[in-house]
Amino acid sequence: MRFLLVEDNRELAEAVVARLSLDGHAVDHAATLGEARDWLSVAEYDLMLLDVMLPDGDGRHFLSESRMRQNVPVIVLTARAQVSDRVDTLDLGADDYLTKPFDFTELEARCRAVLRRRGGLARNDIPLGRAVFAPAAGTLTLDGEVHPLRNREIRLLEVFARNPEQIFSKSQLLDRLFSQAADVSENAIEVYVGRLRRRLSGAGVQIETVRGMGYRMTAE
Repeated sequence: MRFLLVEDNRELAEAVVARLSLDGHAVDHAATLGEARDWLSVAEYDLMLLDVMLPDGDGRHFLSESRMRQNVPVIVLTARAQVSDRVDTLDLGADDYLTKPFDFTELEARCRAVLRRRGGLARNDIPLGRAVFAPAAGTLTLDGEVHPLRNREIRLLEVFARNPEQIFSKSQLLDRLFSQAADVSENAIEVYVGRLRRRLSGAGVQIETVRGMGYRMTAE
């Protein structure tokens, strides 16, 4: 999944980027609202982590503005702990609210919960034909056998699993898996798709090549 972090505290931002990157997420960092607007104009994001107090404005105004233009899920990160602040922020369109300082495991859990709700799922585990994909655990279970997945495999399978029948081009998948700073070719997508196809063999679902367009997950 590709995240946008809008946070002016460089030490905190680096820590968040490092932690989420370990989970296989691609994370772009904006230190100001101006930078955030630039990122949003050139890339698609699965989730935005938004600080409230930023050098060039109030993140809540930016939240309200972005809600009118796009539908990226937003978790607000802020030191404001008053109930009224939380209520106002949620009413402006935030999907969740996390008070600083926070534990990284809680941040990861809230990210999973928001993505799960946006995908219309009641739980983290996703049935894929005869297999069960657990993004949080990073496993694919088929015929009672649990197969651990690598980070990029987890995130790529998550894209397909949460968007069945949707066609993704190689460039779109590259954007979902890697940050803008990463120097990776589209050949990497072919490698990861090949690995997932082997993992899903016998599951009753497949990652299909749509000639000239890209890939999609379908039932066999």
